[in-house]
Parts: sequence; C-alpha cells; structure tokens
Amino acid sequence: MAAALRTLELEVRRRLDGLLQGNHLGLVPGPGSEPGEARTYQPGDDVRRMDWAVTARTTVPHIRETVADRELETWVVADLSPSLDFGTAACEKRDLAVAAVAAVAHLTRGGGNRIGALVSTGERVVRIPARGGLAHARGLIRRIAETPRAPEGTRGDLGAALEQLRRPPRRRGLAVVVSDFLGPMDWQRPLRALSARHDLLAVEVLDPRDVDLPEVGTLILADPETGRQREVHASPLLRREFAAAAAEHRAQVATALRRTGSAHLTLRTDSDWIADMVRFVVARKRRWSGGGVA
Repeated sequence: MAAALRTLELEVRRRLDGLLQGNHLGLVPGPGSEPGEARTYQPGDDVRRMDWAVTARTTVPHIRETVADRELETWVVADLSPSLDFGTAACEKRDLAVAAVAAVAHLTRGGGNRIGALVSTGERVVRIPARGGLAHARGLIRRIAETPRAPEGTRGDLGAALEQLRRPPRRRGLAVVVSDFLGPMDWQRPLRALSARHDLLAVEVLDPRDVDLPEVGTLILADPETGRQREVHASPLLRREFAAAAAEHRAQVATALRRTGSAHLTLRTDSDWIADMVRFVVARKRRWSGGGVA
C-alpha cells in the first residue's frame, strides 16, 4: 500500500505540476493580492485592475487577474459503498476515487490551506478532521485507501454523508463529492443546501460496464448493494435497452448536479484520468478568465 500510494503521489505531482500553475486557483476562483494572468476587460470588471502595459501593447483593454491568497478549507465526501468495489478496465472505481482525492489534495495544498474528509461505506461514515500540511494530506489519502470494504448487500447512503458535512455549518470553502452516483438520487437536497456556503465539485467515477453491456452471450448481473443476482443473455435488444437506461440515469445525474450549482467532472477507469482532470481545470480557468467555455 505504501509503495502504491507513493507511486500515485509522484504521478499526480509529475503530471499536474507545471500544467496547473497557481495555488487553489485551479479549483476555486477568488480575489487576492498576488498578480496573476492578464485577460481581456469585460463590462463590470474593476477598472483599478487595468493592466495598462498589456493594453498599450495590444490596443485592447486588459485587466490583471489576482491569485487568491486566502486560506482554503476543503472537505471531501468520498463514497466507498460496495458499488465502487468494481472495475473491468485499468482499476476499480474505488481506486479511481482514491486517486481523485489525491489530485484534489495536491491542487488545494499549501498557503495555510486545510483538507478534511468524510468517508462513507454505507455501513459507517468516518470523519477525518481538516488540517494542513503534506503529512496530513498523505495520511488522509492513506486512511481513505485503507478503509475496509463494506459487506456485500450494504446500501450506500451518500445523502447521509452530505448531511453530516452540512451540519454543523462549516466555514466557507470547497466541498468535493466523489461517487459513482448510482442508485437513488436522494443526495440532491443536502448537496443543494451545501451550495449555499461552499463551492461544489462533483467527481463522477465510472466503469465501462456502468454504461453498456459486453457482447459475450450469457452473463450474470449482480447488484453489490442488495446482493441480488440475475443471469441474462446479452442480446442486441437487451444491450440497447441497458445502454439507454444508463444514459438516461447519467443525464439525470448531470442535470441534478447542474441545478445544485456543482461543477461536474467525470473520470473513467478506462481513460487517462489525470489528463481528464487537467482538461477540466484548464477549462474552468479559461471560463473565469473570460475565455469562454472550453
């Protein structure tokens, strides 16, 4: 485990450092005192931040962004219910969830920032207090990675974990929810309530078999959160119906997250998750700097 986590940390640092400059500006926008990048002036911008040198050079009004220098408190809600103990590609969804938390910890570390976590297995919720420093971040990732798996037949309860994060109210910051968002969508109300005090980021982790069935003839479908199993023949009709139902659920999740005001990042076990995260963060930076939607 120690070697695997160290390899993960090195991979995250190697791939993200240099690509995502700035402290936590990549995940949460905010004013500060340190000068950042220049961007085109937009109506409503503070003219006191006008960058006259760039304006004169380009003949187009520009302002100078500032890098947020406030302390940031980040809370991660990590869903490790039995549905994430599954994977048919490079890793299990559970492993990808741990990797996503490692990336968030890296992107929000430094400058007095703190990170804490609520880890939900459906059987219990483990709270890791928010603290700063590299040692704490490493310990947090290790504790999440070493969280015992819940017994098969245990139902996840993402909504309950979100409620625990919401009460008592915490200082304003960033709330990150890592889940596959399968099953009932009773997490919408507590997530919407969190949006009143926090910036939200939802990280959806998926496996190819969550969205389509393989063309393999007869197979056994199992629901790890109920223990139910069913033998089916993966006919073309069944595969189409399964894909349509999965696509409809994914669309409902995306719509619900959008209504809560949450940013939405999808990571898959069969893709380069760090590259996907880089594209996501760069796109957010571009939107905040007036460059439009990527």
